[in-house]
Amino acid sequence: MQGSRFIVLDGPDGCGKSTQTRILSESLVRRGFRVRTVRDPGATRVGEKVRKILLDRVHTELTPMAECLLFMASRAQLINEKIRPALLAGEIVLCERWVTSTICYQGYAGGLDPEAILRLSEIATDGLVPDLTLILDVDAGKGIRRLSGTPDLVESRSLEFHERVRAGFLRIAADDHLNTRLVPAGPLGEVTTAIREAVHEVL
Repeated sequence: MQGSRFIVLDGPDGCGKSTQTRILSESLVRRGFRVRTVRDPGATRVGEKVRKILLDRVHTELTPMAECLLFMASRAQLINEKIRPALLAGEIVLCERWVTSTICYQGYAGGLDPEAILRLSEIATDGLVPDLTLILDVDAGKGIRRLSGTPDLVESRSLEFHERVRAGFLRIAADDHLNTRLVPAGPLGEVTTAIREAVHEVL
C-alpha cells in the first residue's frame, strides 16, 4: 500500500465534515493524488441500507449496542469492498466518520464501554487503523444549529447527549493514541488551512 493513506474526518454533528472532506479531496486531486471519498456508515449497497436503519427516526428502540454492531457491520463491508482495494491501488481514502464516532456516540454519550468498542472495532476493521483522524471541534449547540433539513434520529437527540459526544471527541484528541489531530472551530478558511497542514504531514 505504498503511497496510500487512510484519512478520517470526524467530529460532532454540524462540525463541517462534509464540506471539509470535499475541499480536501479537490485540493489533493489538483496536486495529482488519486482520491477515494467514502462515508461511514454507507458507501456500499449494504452500508447505505444500514445507514437508513441507523438514522431513521422511527427506530427509537435501537439500543446503543445494537447501533454499535450495525456500525461495525457496515464498516466491515466498507473496508472489504472499498477501502482496502483503494489503499492497495495507492489511493488516498478520505472517510467521513469512523470508529471514533462510535466511541463518542455509543460510548461516551450512549453508555457503552469505549474500550469494548475498540476491541470490537479491531475485529470488524481487521486491524485497519487510519493514518490520521482529524477531529473537527464545534460547540454542541452551535453544531446543531448549523444543521439543515429534518433532523435524523441521532441529530434529534438532546443537547445534553450532543455535549457528551463533544466531550468524548475532546477526550480522544487529548489522549492522542488514535493518530488524531484536533481542529478547532473557526472561519472556513482557517479550518481548511489547518486540515491541509495536518494532512501534508502524513503524505
